[in-house]
Amino acid sequence: MAGPYPTLEELAVSACEIMTREPGASNGTYGFEYCALNYFSKAENAYFLSYLSTFKRRLDSATTKTCSMPAALDAPTHPDAIIVGVDHTHPHNRAFSKPDLSAWIRWNPTRLYDKNTEKIWDRHMMLFYRERTGECRAYMFNTATRVVSALRERQWVPIGEVYSRDGDIRMFEGQGWIP
Repeated sequence: MAGPYPTLEELAVSACEIMTREPGASNGTYGFEYCALNYFSKAENAYFLSYLSTFKRRLDSATTKTCSMPAALDAPTHPDAIIVGVDHTHPHNRAFSKPDLSAWIRWNPTRLYDKNTEKIWDRHMMLFYRERTGECRAYMFNTATRVVSALRERQWVPIGEVYSRDGDIRMFEGQGWIP
């Protein structure tokens, strides 16, 4: 759907804008989530965002929003694609939910190794939220290190770590969801 992006940070900035501007994606308790995959193409040496999904496995409530991640990537122009992350929006909350952080710790393997490039990929989940002021916020949960980071001034800044299998997060000193 979108790309190429030379860095994961640039993909996150663009994906946040694209995904949170979809109908209902920023409508608070009346909104709903969009999901997507992000992947890396070795041939293009760049990141890409997949098409968005609004499919659901269960009904939403005022406090719980869901979408189902695409089960596969259909990118015939990128047969060398490596899926490195999953992305979703929150229409009503800028923080990862406990299910977000607990369910994905089981996404195995949490790291990938490419023999040809000798690159190690940490898998991740990104979350996008649009503030009422219009500012788009991007967060990332690294499933290998279990660190949660916020994209601030186009750089990932660690803000907390997940310390339990249930998805409990401990924020780092002086850090939070909002800068």
